[in-house]
Amino acid sequence: MWFDDSFISEVAERNDIAEVVSDYVKLGKRSGANLFGLCPFHNEKTPSFSVSPDKQIYHCFGCGKGGGVISFIMEIEGLTYPEAVEFLAKRAGMTLPQQNEDNGSRQRARLYALNKDAARFFYECLKAPGGEKGRQYLARRRITPATATSFGLGFAPDSWDTLKKAMLARGYTEQELFTADLIRHGKSGGSYDTFRNRLIFPVIDVRGNVTGFSGRIIGDGEPKYLNSKETPVYNKGKLLFGMNFARKSKSGYILLVEGNIDVVSLHQAGFDSAVAALGTALTNEQSRMISRYAGEVILAYDSDGAGLKASQRSIEILESLDIKVRVLRWEGAKDPDEYIQKFGAGAFRNLIEKSESQVDYRLKNIRSRYDLSVPEQKVDYLHEATQLVATFSGAVERQVYAARIAELAGVNADVVQKEVEQRRARLWKAARKEINKETVMILMNALAFEAEWREQYDKYSVYDRTFTA
Repeated sequence: MWFDDSFISEVAERNDIAEVVSDYVKLGKRSGANLFGLCPFHNEKTPSFSVSPDKQIYHCFGCGKGGGVISFIMEIEGLTYPEAVEFLAKRAGMTLPQQNEDNGSRQRARLYALNKDAARFFYECLKAPGGEKGRQYLARRRITPATATSFGLGFAPDSWDTLKKAMLARGYTEQELFTADLIRHGKSGGSYDTFRNRLIFPVIDVRGNVTGFSGRIIGDGEPKYLNSKETPVYNKGKLLFGMNFARKSKSGYILLVEGNIDVVSLHQAGFDSAVAALGTALTNEQSRMISRYAGEVILAYDSDGAGLKASQRSIEILESLDIKVRVLRWEGAKDPDEYIQKFGAGAFRNLIEKSESQVDYRLKNIRSRYDLSVPEQKVDYLHEATQLVATFSGAVERQVYAARIAELAGVNADVVQKEVEQRRARLWKAARKEINKETVMILMNALAFEAEWREQYDKYSVYDRTFTA
């Protein structure tokens, strides 16, 4: 896909970089003519991401990424250059000129179209006589036909090549089916449909594209869930199932769960901010996506050991982006779907209203591992608990939780408070070494970037700056 210079210049002029970046980054701190915020491309606590409204460029002095408004959209949305231009043109309400597609854009467009047609095929199979097993499974899980339609749920027949034949008949090539991971190579040659005898969940991105699929086995078999492999349009570490709906929620928070069925069940029950990762632990990219739409996350992972570990990992990632985290605890069910089926949506809403802060959740988890009637275990508990409290930035917060720990362990509160502050001093000393290293790196990057910009700025046309800056 190719656009002429004048169109690209107009796209850049009609998309102020500060306004575009503000859709993804909270820009508040000002230094001179530049705006600063936390970089969306790497984790940081000190804002080193700079936007220059005058020069219409951005630059991160921490990770080194920089450029104009088009390159920002390419990076943040994972788009090619032509796709980013199209994205911004639509944002500005501009009509796209006639274009010729390049090979990469043509391939992505074909894969999106193929996935959409495959999703339609699975959907029709669920409604057809041969989809009875899929409909029975949904009925057992109390998923209504209306909800199934809303999420575009489908059924993959228990057949080796039904999907393949249907897509070839629509004009797609066998290679395109391999690239989209809709068919796979057989051990003895030939190919077979990737998804067979499974309830199908189309994975839809926030722009409405069907990027891939997740399939839940009907009956016994492994794996329980099968997800699309990485493709040119599907990267599971950058996607969240249900985010295409959750981003529109007015709840003010994202409800993060483990399974696709949990997401569907929660939306059906009125909790429209539920999302789930796709067969992977929560990633930094997914967390940054969440931060664009909500400043708070409520974790509702399964109540088993794996769920507890996943909660701990997710808390650490989300907190690094200054996202407020609360955690649900429940009894009598293994996951949110089962809880709602047993106790109803009202009871689940009460859980949300009574959800714990991540601090209470983590301290209770530490407490559960020790027998405080045993002196050695009491000491170990106090060491681990005070180490956590020492990381809290607020002095009042540290004092409150230190007193709570002391009361629980039956020791003097002043002693625990002193231990917390000593541990914090050691943590701060170690952190200062890293901060000094980071400051030097940021300063060097800033000076190098400024020198390079001053040398080349006047040489660039508007189009060149947009494309190469």
